[in-house]
Amino acid sequence: MAAERYDLLLKGGRVIDPASGRDGLFDVAIGNGTIAAVAPSIAKARARKVLDVRDRIVTPGLIDTHAHVFQHVAGPFGLNPDAVGLDSGVSMVVDQGGPSCLTIDGFRKFIVEPARTAVRCYISTYLVGGLYGHQHVELYGPHGIDVGATVRSIEANRDIVRGIKSHAEPGNYSRWGTAVLERSKEIGRATGLPVYIHLGTLWPVKRGVTVDEQQLMREIVPLLDPGDVLAHPFTRHPSGFSDPAGQVHPLVFEAVKRGVRIDVGRGSHFSIAAARAVLDAGILPDTLGADLHGFNVKPGTGYDGTFRDNAAYAAAPDAASDEPAFSLHYAMTEMLALGVPLGHVIAMVTWNAAKLLREDDRIGALSEGRAADIAVIELQPGDFVLRDGLGAELKAARRFRPAVTVKGGALFRPVSDYLPYWERMAA
Repeated sequence: MAAERYDLLLKGGRVIDPASGRDGLFDVAIGNGTIAAVAPSIAKARARKVLDVRDRIVTPGLIDTHAHVFQHVAGPFGLNPDAVGLDSGVSMVVDQGGPSCLTIDGFRKFIVEPARTAVRCYISTYLVGGLYGHQHVELYGPHGIDVGATVRSIEANRDIVRGIKSHAEPGNYSRWGTAVLERSKEIGRATGLPVYIHLGTLWPVKRGVTVDEQQLMREIVPLLDPGDVLAHPFTRHPSGFSDPAGQVHPLVFEAVKRGVRIDVGRGSHFSIAAARAVLDAGILPDTLGADLHGFNVKPGTGYDGTFRDNAAYAAAPDAASDEPAFSLHYAMTEMLALGVPLGHVIAMVTWNAAKLLREDDRIGALSEGRAADIAVIELQPGDFVLRDGLGAELKAARRFRPAVTVKGGALFRPVSDYLPYWERMAA
């Protein structure tokens, strides 16, 4: 009997597959859009096309758990799903709070269905959804939530809705206490879905009101159930995980013990100092979302939020002023530079993310029979400087760089204008 012939063979890469615990040199064969074999050596002659991936990492397709891709409807806030997805080396993006029960049909027709990238969402708890980046605070109170309508919308869109997006931050709390989160939890418990909760200041505190951020955490945590998600643990804004002195709130540890998950949600408010405080306290986030949107995709002027190797920056410090500020691979680099183990960094954007989305039966792992959803990544050595939104620096000896993404057997290169220049140059 003739040996099976494959459509594509990824030859000689370092396979890191947290789902199976596999970490070593393996070949990966793809046939009919699925993973056909993973083995230490597969003959080149058995494949119609061979891609040499020596000195590169091969992982399940990357999942960005915090995206904003309700393009046009969200105004300048919403980005194109393929630009931050497959064209950026990411197989799946999860929109956080863009569509609502009023706009989910449009989200499906104009975003999900045309995209080459797989798109999911955490539906907004608010009727207005993520219009213009949630700028108008008075629209985002409990009066703007219809529990019944949102539950019905979720039931009609179970294939793309993975949870509910809500907020528990000082501006909202100063106006309505925990009423918004309580109503969000009603939706979550009625549907059996988790609530994804934005921490860290978003809206101005109501005039004349003083908010105790530590008290806010004391009121939030008792409302949470296992599987709910606290986002932005590394925010530089008040009411995150750590106080200005760098002390992590004790209730964060209790929440983790109870099964509450943590998503980085990098965003423009990411703080290196806050990240160090939380990680040093032993809190390791489960998943890593980039939180790119139209207001932070580029740093504006100067070097804020971008990084290059030191020599290039010294030679031309203003050359990257219009470069995109960060990406999912950038955020992965930050985690690695902060001391998060390589295997966990990969798990955050693959297996852990798949489990968060309750799709670990079909994505997030490299095993025979699964869809050929694969990321090939270069881990480039060098002397790099990373900066957060405050301008604080973090040295990195290695950085992640997307090389190629395989989805359904097709190859996609990192060509997005939203990627920093050094990522777009990957071949």
